[in-house]
Amino acid sequence: MEGLTLAGKSALVTGGAGGLGQRICRDLTDLGARVIVADIDEAGAEEVASTLDGASAATMDLTDPGSVQDLIDGVGALDVFVNNAGWDRVEPFVKNDPSVWDRLIGINLRAPIQLTHGLLPGMIERGFGRVLYVSSDAGRVGSSGEAVYSACKAGLIGLSKTIARETARTGVTCNTVCPGPMDTPMLREVAGESPKLVAALERAIPVGRLGTPYDVAGMIAYLCSERAAYITGQTVSVSGGLSMS
Repeated sequence: MEGLTLAGKSALVTGGAGGLGQRICRDLTDLGARVIVADIDEAGAEEVASTLDGASAATMDLTDPGSVQDLIDGVGALDVFVNNAGWDRVEPFVKNDPSVWDRLIGINLRAPIQLTHGLLPGMIERGFGRVLYVSSDAGRVGSSGEAVYSACKAGLIGLSKTIARETARTGVTCNTVCPGPMDTPMLREVAGESPKLVAALERAIPVGRLGTPYDVAGMIAYLCSERAAYITGQTVSVSGGLSMS
């Protein structure tokens, strides 16, 4: 398909060693991008990068602004930035230990802001850029047990729309993808304490199943491609029909 390409472009994917991150890295590589697989899991990032043509690995700790700056300084000029990394702890808000808030905010909101601030000027200067945030439907409609996580993910949506407005005439786009419930290790960990959770989610989702990395990564890859130049400031839910708007 004409324009569905990233040939000659470079891309950074945070959380690239995780299930969704790996799939994003693979799809961007298939479109022709040279991908930097960034993750706190150094061995995992290197393993993923070793399976992709032209890819390299980078490590960072998103709770540490110094580590984030080192990543910015180390990757050089980039055309695509996919903020996929995230972290959550599910429990009622009134039971939260405030110390957890700093980690949630650092990984899910502050680090994406810092990365965007560091990488965006080069995109504007070169006249091409794709910034993509992986948010969550929790950021659009809330989610019990995920108050601060939901607030951070909502923050990404607001950040995305603002960046999109400020860069609309520069060749840079900024969009957000909100996955619905996905069959991930994090969900299975939570479900271990609530065995009926997965079945309940599957009943609630109109298509009748949990999402997979394959379902979500394709939308991300499209929005990062040259073909999606006229799409910016959008929030796209990939949730099997669970969220419709």
